[in-house]
Amino acid sequence: MTHIALVIPGLDRIGGAERQTILLAKGFRKRGNRVSVVALSGTGGAAARELTEAGVAFLTLKMRKGLADARGWLRFQCWLWRERPDVVHAHLAHAVWLTRWSRLTAPVPVQVDTLHSASTGTLGRRFGYRLSNWLTDRVTAVSQEVAEAHLRAGMVSRGKLVIVHNGVDIGVWRPDSEKRAGVRKEMGFKDEFVWLATGRLEPVKDHASLLRALARLPETAQLMVAGWGTLFAGLQALTTELRLTTRVQFLGFVPDLERWMHAADGFVLSSRWEGLPTGLIEAAASGLPSVATDVAGVREIVAEGQSGLLTPVGDVEALAAAMEQVMQMPLEMRRAMGNLARQRAGGQFSLDAVLDAWERLYGTLLDEKRRAYSYRSASAGRMRAAADDGYNVASREIPIETTETMTPSRGRVAKGSVSIE
Repeated sequence: MTHIALVIPGLDRIGGAERQTILLAKGFRKRGNRVSVVALSGTGGAAARELTEAGVAFLTLKMRKGLADARGWLRFQCWLWRERPDVVHAHLAHAVWLTRWSRLTAPVPVQVDTLHSASTGTLGRRFGYRLSNWLTDRVTAVSQEVAEAHLRAGMVSRGKLVIVHNGVDIGVWRPDSEKRAGVRKEMGFKDEFVWLATGRLEPVKDHASLLRALARLPETAQLMVAGWGTLFAGLQALTTELRLTTRVQFLGFVPDLERWMHAADGFVLSSRWEGLPTGLIEAAASGLPSVATDVAGVREIVAEGQSGLLTPVGDVEALAAAMEQVMQMPLEMRRAMGNLARQRAGGQFSLDAVLDAWERLYGTLLDEKRRAYSYRSASAGRMRAAADDGYNVASREIPIETTETMTPSRGRVAKGSVSIE
C-alpha cells in the first residue's frame, strides 16, 4: 500500500486546486492507497469532514504567519518522521516550498508538485521556485500553456516537467432532464436562458466584465454566480448599479454544484487567467455549451465554434456577443454543442484516467529511487569488501557493474497527457 500525502495551503476556501486535491485524495483512497491531506492553515471545514468520511486522514499545521511560522514547520517535520509517506505531492506555491525544503531534514522518498495557473506570480515567487527546483523529483502542470509559461519564466527545468490534466468524475457530471426540471421549478425559472458562472469572487475571475456583458443581453438572460470572495459586496453594488438585481443570483459557496449545472442552459467563464479551469470541465461533462475567455488551458477544453465560443480577455462587447450567439442558437444546435463538450471531457479529463496517470508517475519515481538506493547500497558493499581484501580504495579502481541511467520518464503519464521534451 502506497502512502500518498497531498499538501495544500488550506481547504477552508474551495477553488479549482482545492477541489482537485479532494477528488484525488478520495480517488486514491478508493483504489486502496493510504492517503493523507495536509493543510498549512485553517480547519478544513466541511472539506475535512468529507475527506475523513472517505477514509482520508486530515491534518492541519495551524500555521498563522505563512511560511514564517516555525511551529508549522516543526509539526510537519514531526509528522513526516512519524508517518513516513512514500509520496509527498504539493499543490500551490506555499505548499511547494514547505515540502521541497523539508526534504533536507525529513525522509521524503518522492516529492512532486503541481502548477495550477499560467500566472507566474511575483519576482519572489519566481525566485523561490528557481532556488528550490533541485529539491523536487517532478514538477507537473495542469495544461500545456501553464507548462510553457513557467518554462519561459525559468521556474522549472524541462527534464523535470510533466503535464497531467485535472480530472472530473464523468459519472457525476452528466445531463439529467428530471433533475433539471426540478431545480428550475424550485428556482422559479421558466423560459429564461440561465447562465452559470463558478469561481471565487476575486479580480482574476473578472465577474465585473461578466455583469457588464449581461447588461447588454435581453432580459430573458439570467445569471447564477457560484462562489465566494473578497469582491462580493462590490459585485453586489455593481449589480444594483447596472439594474440587474432581478437577473443575477449570487449563490455563495456551493458544495453541490452539479444541481446548478442541471438548471443552467450555458456556462460562462470570464477569467483573466487560468491554468485548466475545473468548472469549465465540469460544465462540459454536464453537456453545457460554454462561452469563455481565451486564456491558458481553455483551448484544451473548448473546441472553438464546436463545443463553445471563445472571446478576448476583458472584452465586454465580445463576451456579450458570444453569449447572445449561443442564446439565439436553435435548441438542437445547443444540444449538439453540449454533447460534443461532454465527449471531449470524457476522453481527456475523466478522473479515472487522471488517477491512472498519477499512479504511474508515482510508481515510476518510486522505482527510480529504489534502484538508486540499491545501486548505492551495492556500491558501498563492494567498497567495504575491497577494503577488507586489502585494496587501497583511494588509489586503485574498483570495478562496478553498470546500472540503468536515471533519466526523467517520457510519455509515461496519462492518456491525453504529454511530457515536455
